[in-house]
Amino acid sequence: MLKNNILIIIALASILVGCREVAVPKPKGYFRIDLPSKEYTVFNDTVRQDGYLPVSFEYPKYGRISFDENVSSEPGWFNIDFPSYNARIYITYRDINNDLAELMEQTYRMNVKNHISKADAINEQVFSDPENNVYGILYDLKGNTATAVQFFVTDSISHFFRGSLYFLSEPNPDSLAPVNEFFREDIIHMIETLRWKES
Repeated sequence: MLKNNILIIIALASILVGCREVAVPKPKGYFRIDLPSKEYTVFNDTVRQDGYLPVSFEYPKYGRISFDENVSSEPGWFNIDFPSYNARIYITYRDINNDLAELMEQTYRMNVKNHISKADAINEQVFSDPENNVYGILYDLKGNTATAVQFFVTDSISHFFRGSLYFLSEPNPDSLAPVNEFFREDIIHMIETLRWKES
């Protein structure tokens, strides 16, 4: 009889313990971001603030070209703004004057070296289009960096074109991941459609 009572108590205790729901905290969520369909327009504006800009490329229709007044003294600086996403691609065009190595070093320092301490990884994608003399590298910076995508392209003789994607918000790689990937595709499209024009 004692044995049966012990078995009943153990069975009741296991039922009571087994039915208890364990509270599990919900993972942190982020707002859904609606992204537009991909549409592009040609940047073929031969005139810039300081003269001729010998480059054309396709950029997203949902972006708008702007010139930053704070750097207007620098020739060839402009932006592609995406106000709905608090995003901006900073663009610089430079003429090469026997200074390609210096321009590439500046790009490396500005775009990679400054972010390497925060980046979990930096991946490179090489672009080579001999038919149009467009050669370059796209840098993917992973982790909690201020920028996730940077690039430069050149013809190695006359033209140097670089850009960086920034968000005007605190970097959060998890919440920005889908938007980073979305604009990364746009940057790749810009590179693939970029053409040099005669100066």
